[in-house]
Amino acid sequence: MMQQSLLSLCGTLAPYCGVLCFLAPLPTILQVARDKSTKALPLLPYSSMISNSFVWVMYGILKNLPSVYMSNAVGVILGSYYFRIYVRYCTVMGAVKQIRMHVRGTLCIIVGNVCLAQILEKDVAADIIGKEGVFYCVVLFASPLVALKHVLESKSAVSIPLPFTVACFVNCLCWSVTGWFAMKDFNIYFPNLLGLSCACAQLGLKGVYGNGKVKGSGLPN
Repeated sequence: MMQQSLLSLCGTLAPYCGVLCFLAPLPTILQVARDKSTKALPLLPYSSMISNSFVWVMYGILKNLPSVYMSNAVGVILGSYYFRIYVRYCTVMGAVKQIRMHVRGTLCIIVGNVCLAQILEKDVAADIIGKEGVFYCVVLFASPLVALKHVLESKSAVSIPLPFTVACFVNCLCWSVTGWFAMKDFNIYFPNLLGLSCACAQLGLKGVYGNGKVKGSGLPN
């Protein structure tokens, strides 16, 4: 009974936690709009949010998983909004070429997955798109590993945003439990277990180093 209640709770919370993670860049984007400048912000997080979320929308539709496609539909919408604001206020040198490259890449992923869903049998298309989603998640989770190296070298975890990391931890935990025990879907639980491991490592380093001194600096952050 207790186990069933936990599964139910995780299944209920998972989509909302996912939406919470998609909302994390909102303060940054609103600041961009206020400053009317992107400064040194990269475009990749926003274009990859659109692409990755769309892949999971397609997977959720093909597998008839409303919690997957509805929460990720929010990611597509928010990612598109972030992308639009970024493009509007972009001040990076050579931005036009970069923006075109991201637009083409995103459109290729969207059109390619729609074609897969139309051409192939439903189960085959779902399996391919699911594995594609897993691949994107592995790539996305690789970027925080670079930050972990910096934390170890500087002995300061100031670069790790605690609220967002906690949100990612809860999100990946809920999806891992739901994907493993309820859905029994490798494509759902595997990338979220990776994300959970990464979030645990970040929280651990945050607890050990906190916002300590950066190596080579006499001032705390």
